[in-house]
Amino acid sequence: MEATATARQTTRPEALRDDELLIVRTFDAPRALVFHIWRQPEHVRQWLAPMDFQCVSLAWDFRPGGAWRACIKSPDSEHWMGGRFIEIEAERHIVFTFRWDPDGSPDTDSPENRITVTFEEEDGRTVQRFHQAPFTTVARRDSHTKGWTSVVERTGVYVERLAREAS
Repeated sequence: MEATATARQTTRPEALRDDELLIVRTFDAPRALVFHIWRQPEHVRQWLAPMDFQCVSLAWDFRPGGAWRACIKSPDSEHWMGGRFIEIEAERHIVFTFRWDPDGSPDTDSPENRITVTFEEEDGRTVQRFHQAPFTTVARRDSHTKGWTSVVERTGVYVERLAREAS
């Protein structure tokens, strides 16, 4: 089953396994700026949460081997997550791990998975591909698809505003 975002995106048909998700989104912003908002914690805090949440805590050691940890909060709940950066190639791709991290200890019911984000520039716009796998169940994948789709939409609003302000 293919799990992709639908809001203001460009989708390239691809066969996906049930244990993976892919969100492809085109931003009206140059690749250097899109990559920059992944690199700098002050920018990450602005978009690393679904629309109805807020990122209230962030540790972001953006380098291969560096750790990251964040808390996102809604009016009803808060959720901790974290992982490690595996590979970073400036303006090309970022590979990192993800795991829910309740109470400061990894959630053993939520196995670690890997996220790969790639950036391609096309006519001054940036195509961002967000791939996450593996998931233990389709329900978990679908929950992440909903959350990350909202995060990617929020990222678009933020980075496109920055691009307009810079021009």
